[in-house]
Amino acid sequence: MRKILKFLKPHAVSVVAIVAVLILQAYCDLSLPSYTSDIVNVGIQQGGIDEHIPEKISKADMENLFLFMAKEDIETVKKAYGTDKDTYEKEAYVLKETENTEELEKILNRPMLLNTEMAAGESEKKMNPEELKMLPEQQRMAILEQMNEKLKDMPDTMLEQASTLYIKAAYERLGVDVDKIQTTYILTTGGKMLALALLGMLVSVMVGLLASRIAASTGRDLRSGIFKKVVGFSSGEFDKFSTASLITRSTNDIQQIQLVIVMLLRMVLYAPIIGIGGVIKVLNTNVSMSWIIALAVVLISILVFTLFIVAMPKFKMLQNLVDKLNLVTREILTGLPVIRAFSTEKHEEERFDKANRDLTRTNLFVNRAMTLMMPTMMLIMNGVSVLIVWVGANGINDGQMQVGDMMAFIQYTMQIIMAFLMICMISIMLPRASVSASRVDEILTSETMIHDAKNPKKIEDKKDGSVEFDHVSFQYPNAEEDVLHDISFVAEAGKTTAFIGSTGSGKSTLVNLIPRFYDVTGGTIRINGVDIRDVSQHDLREKLGYVSQKGILFSGTIASNIMYGNTKGTEEEMKEAARIAQAEEFIDAKPEQFESPISQGGANVSGGQKQRLSIARAIAKNPDIYIFDDSFSALDYKTDVTLRKALQEHTSNSVVLIVAQRISTILHAEQIIVLDEGKIAGKGTHKELLKNCEVYRQIAMSQLSEEELRRDMEGKEEKDNE
Repeated sequence: MRKILKFLKPHAVSVVAIVAVLILQAYCDLSLPSYTSDIVNVGIQQGGIDEHIPEKISKADMENLFLFMAKEDIETVKKAYGTDKDTYEKEAYVLKETENTEELEKILNRPMLLNTEMAAGESEKKMNPEELKMLPEQQRMAILEQMNEKLKDMPDTMLEQASTLYIKAAYERLGVDVDKIQTTYILTTGGKMLALALLGMLVSVMVGLLASRIAASTGRDLRSGIFKKVVGFSSGEFDKFSTASLITRSTNDIQQIQLVIVMLLRMVLYAPIIGIGGVIKVLNTNVSMSWIIALAVVLISILVFTLFIVAMPKFKMLQNLVDKLNLVTREILTGLPVIRAFSTEKHEEERFDKANRDLTRTNLFVNRAMTLMMPTMMLIMNGVSVLIVWVGANGINDGQMQVGDMMAFIQYTMQIIMAFLMICMISIMLPRASVSASRVDEILTSETMIHDAKNPKKIEDKKDGSVEFDHVSFQYPNAEEDVLHDISFVAEAGKTTAFIGSTGSGKSTLVNLIPRFYDVTGGTIRINGVDIRDVSQHDLREKLGYVSQKGILFSGTIASNIMYGNTKGTEEEMKEAARIAQAEEFIDAKPEQFESPISQGGANVSGGQKQRLSIARAIAKNPDIYIFDDSFSALDYKTDVTLRKALQEHTSNSVVLIVAQRISTILHAEQIIVLDEGKIAGKGTHKELLKNCEVYRQIAMSQLSEEELRRDMEGKEEKDNE
């Protein structure tokens, strides 16, 4: 969770905006149940009368109310009301603007109830107002005291309802159109509900839009960050993270993070707002039923806790299983020709099926757990609704609450439970997203082994440039012994330095140290006298033209691949590079020539064509140092000879380093370095090494005929005699 919040940090302002909008949405959602309650209680049951004291009342009705009041209360009421003889059919008392409405309500509630009962013939004394007026003051007050004693335990709700009924009857006697009051109240309240519902919908859409934009932006930034990080990886980091894992982390893992971010912003932030607001509303509606909410929360907590214990371990396994499936799939697709050649399709199908079944089984388990959760949640919610209706019906029967209050209580309870449910659901999804966030963060925070110097130096351009290895040793991370040990030589400009040796002798490792794919573990590599570790990687690699052991092409065209390292180069430079690399012939044979498409990985060209285009790419860059890592292996002898001859003319001012398996490729190199088990076994020209280096001689004997060997040896002896 902490890592997901870290990814959200750049969008803090937008998150704050979402919180503000969510508060507005919660206000809309929490207001609707109270308006529903008002329509039922006030609009329907009370005829639209929402006041507890009459705003206007006939003089006769007011005098009847005075019969049930003490003298001081009568004076208070008279001060609050003024007389109006013209507006209504009868002379009326009209309420003035006053602040003591609560006091007036306490004074008028019981008199209005007693008048209502008297009008309905329910008073024990069965007296009418005229009879009460005729009684002496002392006797009237005694009767009034007895009535109040009987009414003191009556719920406030019943008093309010009785007051409303009296006010409605008083308005009718005064000639007020009560039907219009009811219609106006229902339409006004309904209009407010519609306006709030519309506002809530617009706010909800806005929150969804903002949350989606933030999640999409976070995913974009994470993918960009991973890509930039991976591009800067040394070979050591690629050894740590498999390609399949890197692909999963930059796709599936980031999708999981995006999904959870949307849920966090849309639901998790909203849940506490609506939950707390719902609790406040419930407490204001009816405290006596709040224990039902506590019961529902406890039941949901037990359910979610059980699911956590059962499903949580499976959630943590999912991403690793996706990794494994991607790895197996990539291996099979990459090695399909070999699989077919060895007829091992059945074995590979079984490997894939096992990885696929493991992932499917885990997914099914998790989905079944989630499927079980939803019906159980609905059962709890519906059970709670029935319980509220049961308890609320008793409350209505006892006069403790109204029907609208019960309806509002049900809606608020559902909102609270849904808020809790949203948090629980995201809590179930969060573990998988947390695993994904950790995996993504592992890449973003990984320390690369290759670093630029704080104050990088520049490599000066020199005509007599050189590459110098000074007692260089190298050991792979976590390896027990050196791959290269005490390597020293100087490769000069205008000369070709070649490396040869048995498989595993360290040839490719040696040339890969020059572009700093790895850093030396001992000694120093210098270019034009400058330690390459003191130069920025960008400046260092700008000096190099590198052709890897495996010809790698990118999707695009032949032209885009040749000019890959020199995007501002001219068409003449491109054609010259193709000519030197002996690629011109097969390019011209294509209908679109240099604009011919290259598919992903160069799948639509042969191995030899791929190597020649890779060589042309290095030549087009026109670098100071050429590195050919066994880059001529797919060429036939004639093409190899022609290419090296053209290359020698073009690289007269450059350092040329060639890794080769075939002696024929390096026969004319000015310096040949023979490697054996990571050490230099010999150094010199071809003829010198034939005479002085047993390792080289053994390689030559395995590749050259006896006549070629004798000629080369004799040529060496004749030269010595001269």
